[in-house]
Amino acid sequence: MITQEQVDWLVDLARECDTADPIDWGTLKITEDQAYQMMASNLLDQMAALDEDQRLHISLATTTKLLVENFVLNLKLKGAEGVLKGYKL
Repeated sequence: MITQEQVDWLVDLARECDTADPIDWGTLKITEDQAYQMMASNLLDQMAALDEDQRLHISLATTTKLLVENFVLNLKLKGAEGVLKGYKL
């Protein structure tokens, strides 16, 4: 069973990563706290259902997928030229 303390720990850790490109929460029908609590709770439930030896692999694969999705979204929103500066392809 996932505890609220575990969810809060993950939320705090994730929020520390949100300084580079903050989200405009005023345009959404969900609060920042609701979104973080929901995602952290779901992630902890999913990880608890996996064997311990699978958690690292699934976490790395999921993180890579999310980074690619975020990268593509930024390419679409900001234009490829602005986002790709400094990247070697």
